[in-house]
Amino acid sequence: MSIDWITRAETGADIPALRDISLAAFDTPLEADLVDALRADPSWIDGLSLVATGPDGGPVGHALLTRCHIDDTPALCLGPVAVRPEHQGTGAGSAAIRAALRAARERGEHFVTVLGHPAYYPRFGFTRASEHGIGLTIDVPDEAMMALTLDAGHPLPSGTVRYAAPFGI
Repeated sequence: MSIDWITRAETGADIPALRDISLAAFDTPLEADLVDALRADPSWIDGLSLVATGPDGGPVGHALLTRCHIDDTPALCLGPVAVRPEHQGTGAGSAAIRAALRAARERGEHFVTVLGHPAYYPRFGFTRASEHGIGLTIDVPDEAMMALTLDAGHPLPSGTVRYAAPFGI
């Protein structure tokens, strides 16, 4: 079944539903708590928290981009991404991610990083970050750290990703 998801920027009224989505999608409250902490952090960028909505207009999927840096170069970090379990596998997460990347491109952002599932994120154009000389200060599986340029005129910089403080990295 193909669904044409409607996506939009998060509103204040969505915050409780987005917390519920993260709590349902993950085994622990860590991701839900992270999203809450990021909302209060200077890394938060209004308009880069995107939701995919169900038939009633309520959120069923969520993708978040916040400020990070690759050395001193401004970039964005994708995550957390969450979808209500009953909607997983329907394209809601993909729709929210595509909407977030489109919104970032429209704002003139150039680079996005993600630490995530290596079989999922390449469909959005992410490639292994280490191929571009991008790394972290912690050990993670090489294939899980990925990066994307939103503008072919701006090749990915090399360096170490510095996440916002709430990530604890």
